[in-house]
Amino acid sequence: MNHKYLTPFVLGGLLLFPAAGGSAAEVPSRKEISIDSQWRLDHIYPTDAAWEEALASLPSQAEAVSAYQGKLGESAEAALAALQARDDLSQNLSKVFAYARMNLDTDATVGKYQEMQGKAQAALAQAGAAISFIEPELLALPPETLTSYQKNPLLNNYVVYFADLTRQKAHMLTPAEEKLLAATASLSTAPQNIFGALSNGDMKFPSITDEKGETLALSEGRFGSLVRSRDQKVRKDAFETLLKTYGEYRTTYAAILSASVKKDGFYATQRKYSSDLEAALDPNAIPQEVYTNLIHTVDQNLPLLHRYVDLKKKALGLSEIHLYDLYVPLLDDPFPPLAYEQGVATVEAGLAPLGEAYLADLKVGLNSGWIDRYENKGKRSGAYSWGIYGVHPFVLLNYQGKLDDTLTLAHEMGHAMHSYYSQKNQPYPTSDYTIFCAEVASTTNETLVLQHMLKNATTKEERIYLLNQMAESIRSTLYRQTLFAEFELYIHETVQAKGGITADEMEAKWVELYKKYYGTEIVIDEVVKSEWSRIPHFYTDFYVYQYATGISAALALADGIQTGGEPARDAYLNFLKSGSSADSITILKNAGVDMSSPKPIQKALDQFKWILDELEKELG
Repeated sequence: MNHKYLTPFVLGGLLLFPAAGGSAAEVPSRKEISIDSQWRLDHIYPTDAAWEEALASLPSQAEAVSAYQGKLGESAEAALAALQARDDLSQNLSKVFAYARMNLDTDATVGKYQEMQGKAQAALAQAGAAISFIEPELLALPPETLTSYQKNPLLNNYVVYFADLTRQKAHMLTPAEEKLLAATASLSTAPQNIFGALSNGDMKFPSITDEKGETLALSEGRFGSLVRSRDQKVRKDAFETLLKTYGEYRTTYAAILSASVKKDGFYATQRKYSSDLEAALDPNAIPQEVYTNLIHTVDQNLPLLHRYVDLKKKALGLSEIHLYDLYVPLLDDPFPPLAYEQGVATVEAGLAPLGEAYLADLKVGLNSGWIDRYENKGKRSGAYSWGIYGVHPFVLLNYQGKLDDTLTLAHEMGHAMHSYYSQKNQPYPTSDYTIFCAEVASTTNETLVLQHMLKNATTKEERIYLLNQMAESIRSTLYRQTLFAEFELYIHETVQAKGGITADEMEAKWVELYKKYYGTEIVIDEVVKSEWSRIPHFYTDFYVYQYATGISAALALADGIQTGGEPARDAYLNFLKSGSSADSITILKNAGVDMSSPKPIQKALDQFKWILDELEKELG
């Protein structure tokens, strides 16, 4: 089943268009980055040798878990021992995997780190097979035995776990079948791996001419800055060149994505779900109405998006507006570059409404080796947070002093503090939070910092820029990700009904959705039909909708924190401490947001309307 055990827990910002890095000559080597600006991976293992020792201990730990096979029904004590052995294995494996992966992410050119990552990946698969018997064996027990385990004080830390298992009992297979499915894990990732190999390895993009008239080899990394160029020709060339290149592989990408969807359908069928959507949502107890409410509510508010497109067209002085025009800000960034320490100060000021205790804990994280701050050669682009139980969270940045970098710091520290509080207040079995809740804390932080900066803006230009930033966040996360969610539902339902899907069908649906979402005012260029092929999120079934629900919940919570006083703040902090101690809907409801209703979605879209009103006032 889809449980957290043995699953690396990594969270990153929604990087729709990753920012471009500097030229190789401008980027320092890892050795040139000061130790004080690097994260402290020695907090996980003091040396690589210690990591090797931990890796070597994993097979015996896996065997220790396997030794309980056939014994889980003997007593509550036996069940507890097996679950604790599994948890010990999971904790140690997560540390082994994190140490290898984070070292690799700081410098992918180091062969040793590549080798370590390969070993950790192999250990992950082996451990998955070793523990695969536990859940089917528990669910095969007589109902009265399982009920007695749920009520036994010895198993208090596993009450939620047992309740979750019982709820999913109808979808469990026999121990032998579960072991067989577990053994297919490496095969199930093939479509995603092939997508990555083609997109990030084999695919080569032509060169374009930048604003300075210089020839520049296009890449996914550089695309982010080019599509935001003030020069429309540059962003047009970047957009068309990128998507035309993807379009040349349309049949291949259609085959890869179709295979991925068929894989999802296979697992859904084997587990006796009625649909791929049900199979994806059920492990986290998310009602399907959450998904359909999101699409319906956004559909009802598409006129607001059409209004935003028209506003941007007029503000940029365009005779016609294209999709590649949406990413350029209304104004150039009016804020001076912020040194890292200044970015930290801005984040701290913005998060002051969360109270002194939160700020004190935040400062610990900012100053205790949690964060890898700056870009270096071979370092992974973008940003993420990684929580490790028993150690502390880690945050990867590529801080360059722009406003976006300050907001990214706020975002990733939102993830980190969520992990910190959950792991501090929950036992290991309930210490992780679901992906459904994951983007809430990060986006709440980002929203609070933006609201603080807007309140303290000193010029009209600063206010317009920040309002545009807030509008783009809702457009690119709530509207765009819901468009993705609607497309994803279509391709899964098509494959389920017909057994496959073609590039022509995907292209037609993609263009249809863009016309519906963005209205008649925007020009949908021919190349747009290929954009679906570059979206990696489609290889994790029904994942993207959570960005849209996450920002909706976050906007509602940020508003509550600002206006609801101490009770609203305390409810939010309790949310951060809850981990997975209840289902996601209940945890968020306790914090003051009911995601089973469309109200938070509508409230977020009402805020979008307010932002448009303010922008129109400022622009005259």
